[in-house]
Amino acid sequence: MGRLFVVSGPSGAGKSTLCRRLLPLVPDLAYSVSFTTRPPRPGEEHGRDYFFVRQDRFREMIENRDFLEWAEVFGHLYGTGRKWVENRLAAGQDVLVDIDIAGARQIKGNFPSALFLFIVPPTFEELRSRLLLRRTETAEQMKERLNRARAEVEAREMYDFLIINHEIERAAADLAVVIRADRLRMIRTEKFWADFLVSSG
Repeated sequence: MGRLFVVSGPSGAGKSTLCRRLLPLVPDLAYSVSFTTRPPRPGEEHGRDYFFVRQDRFREMIENRDFLEWAEVFGHLYGTGRKWVENRLAAGQDVLVDIDIAGARQIKGNFPSALFLFIVPPTFEELRSRLLLRRTETAEQMKERLNRARAEVEAREMYDFLIINHEIERAAADLAVVIRADRLRMIRTEKFWADFLVSSG
């Protein structure tokens, strides 16, 4: 059985960029691309950053229980495809999901064996600056995002590891260390020992 790694944090923490930098550092790690009803931001691609779908299609997927988790965030819907993740975990592959904190709470109940990683910038002021640089929200929306970010930081107790995203390469390296270390837990090395003992004669 593979391990589910859940990466989340407040909006503006750099989760998606960090996950993309991580993938070349960790072999055999599958990245789950989320579904969303929000429009693409500049530079985002369908199927790479998100699966961008209409709201009626998303609602249909909710009815069909196609999501491992889903949440509404600032008027847009986000969700993680259930079948894709469960099939890869059953095949023994580790899966990385990049979701918001509401989604992480849902997964916590369904996958107690998942490992939860909380991503934040080094300061709240840095978080504010990153959100302002996006220039994708009105002043009122920005205020709402910052208020939500303060509340989301209070959820940090449900996570197993903290990754401080001061510099993206260093943060990706820290994240890779956590995943590699987890793979070396004795409970996850059964296949190695089976092969080792067979080769002993």
